[in-house]
Amino acid sequence: MTVLELHNVWKRFGAVEVLKGVDLTLEEHDVVVLIGASGSGKSTLLRTINLIEQVDDGQVILSGDDITAPRTDVDKARARIGVVFQQFNLFPHMTVIDNVTLAARRVHKWPAAKAREKGVALLEKFGLGEKVDEYSDRLSGGQQQRVAIVRAIMTDPELLLLDEITSALDPMLVGEVLDLVRDLKQGGSTMLIATHEMSFARTVADRVVFMHGGRILEAGTPEKIFTAPERPETQEFLARLMHR
Repeated sequence: MTVLELHNVWKRFGAVEVLKGVDLTLEEHDVVVLIGASGSGKSTLLRTINLIEQVDDGQVILSGDDITAPRTDVDKARARIGVVFQQFNLFPHMTVIDNVTLAARRVHKWPAAKAREKGVALLEKFGLGEKVDEYSDRLSGGQQQRVAIVRAIMTDPELLLLDEITSALDPMLVGEVLDLVRDLKQGGSTMLIATHEMSFARTVADRVVFMHGGRILEAGTPEKIFTAPERPETQEFLARLMHR
């Protein structure tokens, strides 16, 4: 089943064209990783898919529904997508379990007992069982980001968008967050991930997509992109990373 289709997506901020006719398809259980320099359009692309930014032209189709159509219920469309950003965006005055279950209770109208049961089970599964009733601001950055991921998968979204989820973390904490994403891949989640972690992209991606100047210039298996990229822009980008 096709989960996500992008057809000729354009996005402008004033006179600046940030996305220039992007086409992309994700099938169910696909893990697609976006790579490219800062400013290449990766984050903007994720924000248009989640309708935080409105496309100027083109279509975003989620499981057959055009969610960029004029009469789309934006809140209902967003409720079908799980999103994790660079910043954890947890509510510091709320406990971990309250953060994790908030959307399930408020948006999806789950009974509190059902939401807590599911939330506790997920937190335990991902090594956070002892933190259920802790306040989120007392957790390490890695723990907070794992809580944010658990919150995003709480209601079994059709699609997960992960935007540079390790960039705000101490390097020592990156591994625990990426391990959780690997677990989600094994569980069959459909994910579109923007990352600067090339070794992670290489191990977790079904397809790697290289963005440059608001366009997709090259896409293929991790093996192809990382060992035999065809475009000079891809070659230059990867060479720069190797020499850091």
